[in-house]
Amino acid sequence: MPTRLPPLNALRAFEAAARHFRFSKAAKELHVTPGAISRQIRVLEDFLGVALFHRLSRAVELTEAAQACLPKVREGFDSLREAIELIRVADAKVVVSLAVAPAFAAKWLVPRLHRFTEAHPGIELRLSANRALIDALRHDGTESAAGAGFDPADADLTIRFGTGQYPGARADRLCDVNVTPIFSPVLLDRESPLRTPEDLRFHTLLHEDTVYFTGDEADWAVWLRAAGVDDVDASRGPRFNHAGLALDAAVQGLGVVLGTPLLAASDLAAGRLVAPFALRLPASYSYYLVTPEAIADQPNAAVFRAWLLEEIGRGDDSPE
Repeated sequence: MPTRLPPLNALRAFEAAARHFRFSKAAKELHVTPGAISRQIRVLEDFLGVALFHRLSRAVELTEAAQACLPKVREGFDSLREAIELIRVADAKVVVSLAVAPAFAAKWLVPRLHRFTEAHPGIELRLSANRALIDALRHDGTESAAGAGFDPADADLTIRFGTGQYPGARADRLCDVNVTPIFSPVLLDRESPLRTPEDLRFHTLLHEDTVYFTGDEADWAVWLRAAGVDDVDASRGPRFNHAGLALDAAVQGLGVVLGTPLLAASDLAAGRLVAPFALRLPASYSYYLVTPEAIADQPNAAVFRAWLLEEIGRGDDSPE
């Protein structure tokens, strides 16, 4: 059974009186009367069953019992102060919820988030990925409605891939997006090496659900036509419902993905992927940081916006 503790006010009175050797000074520190200090000491002595002070005419002296327990009492108050401070610090931490298009989260944002947390330790991000934040998704030949399946109340901030038209919200365009074939460097040295766009006829095309270009044509068909290649079946090859999965497949040498170097930045910098063709077509959509107008100017939203715009403006391929 746990030992019953004495009243906290009695312990405070004892610690202050022991430090000052006078009840009057302890009373002044604790904003009570000397009589109140004397009563609290008596309560503690009765609780413990021992005398804690020798009462002198103008001061007090600690008994042996008081001298023995005083260091631990002070240690206990120090620990209590530390605990209270930890509670205050935890309560002061600001939580910002952020919903992000999945590939952007996994391939670009997460590898760089350490720089935000180091610069802003008082802001705790809660990150979730949501495919509904991609305005144009290909599902069995159809396109999804912009933002279908996502409730704006689910997050303070969102990073979306789309048109930038989001009523009731501030939309900051993060960057232009261009699209080009991306593949493992092992395809450069295989039989039928991939050196020119015409060589794509000998290689597997990888497809993902994200729509980069408006219109009825598939993205590969748009790029091949722009490259002047007309004898490659743009529809053949495996399909992935996530740009990150398609890029991972390309890293494994499974084929060539038509994607954006922005999302492949880490793999390109590490040499796991290459994007050697000069033709890079601008996508019809961009990435936007979207903030509800009601909180767009709040300090925490402004801090993250400033960091994100600066980070993406660096233009570096490495998140290190």
